[in-house]
Amino acid sequence: MSKIVVTQDLGLNKEERERLNKLGEVIYYENLSTTLDEWFSRCKDADIICTGRFGFASEKLYELENKFFSCPIVGVGFLNLEKLKEKNILVARAPGCNSEAVSEWVIAMVLNLFRDLLNYVNNLSLPVGVTPERTKGLVGKNITILGKGNIGLQVGKICEDFGMNVKYFIRNDDLVESIKNADVVVNTLSLNKETTGLLDKQFFNSFKKGAYFITITSIQMHDTNAILEALDKNILAGVANDCGSIQNGDVLDLSYMKFAKHPKVLATPHISYNTDTTDRKGSKMMIDNIEAYLKDKPINLIK
Repeated sequence: MSKIVVTQDLGLNKEERERLNKLGEVIYYENLSTTLDEWFSRCKDADIICTGRFGFASEKLYELENKFFSCPIVGVGFLNLEKLKEKNILVARAPGCNSEAVSEWVIAMVLNLFRDLLNYVNNLSLPVGVTPERTKGLVGKNITILGKGNIGLQVGKICEDFGMNVKYFIRNDDLVESIKNADVVVNTLSLNKETTGLLDKQFFNSFKKGAYFITITSIQMHDTNAILEALDKNILAGVANDCGSIQNGDVLDLSYMKFAKHPKVLATPHISYNTDTTDRKGSKMMIDNIEAYLKDKPINLIK
């Protein structure tokens, strides 16, 4: 019987645990490991490992060998494919499980940036008799979405329903040309060799003055200093960043803090995906992956 370990609380409900228990001898850990060594010790004796980013996104992963990982996550650009092959580690993920949740987050940020809603919710200090400053509506505004995957397409559909003019940037397009008339640019690209460092100083200096930038992806894709400089020069009017490369909820992460302290940035600590909908879809796909692997017909493998 296969030995399966769930290295942390992955939000599995009763039905999902029952389904997983039928596939092998399962050990559940309900808390996040406090150190990478602790995460490693949880994994080392298992044949099949279900885990989040902690440990899995570190070099400690490659001290293991002959393992099958099934993870309820989408972005795995941090993995070294050559090292995985060398260690005979197979990884299956859950593509698209977060598309609804992340799309909701993006739309919330579009609305907050354009309408300045946070400035007016529960505001008791507006001067009497003075009309609040006019904000921007979405109808007729130009949005460029970097990437045309599950999230990009869903965001685009919603924005079209709002009356926005939607444009997509895909591989081999001219990046600067694609954003030059945009009122808002949303980055949904996956991290890989081609996108690492793609959004550089030239990119941010090419925005239309007063535009907004929204991103859900890894810090490795963009030049942080270039973003903040574009804000300080008033090239960008505002930024929303879910800080996709940090451990979710880690408000002490230095890259998160750098954005959170800027007055023109709406920063969240990698929580855009974190809903009950994502849990259910991700858990289902994670268990689907294990069932397929045990039948020697693996699915959703990283290659």
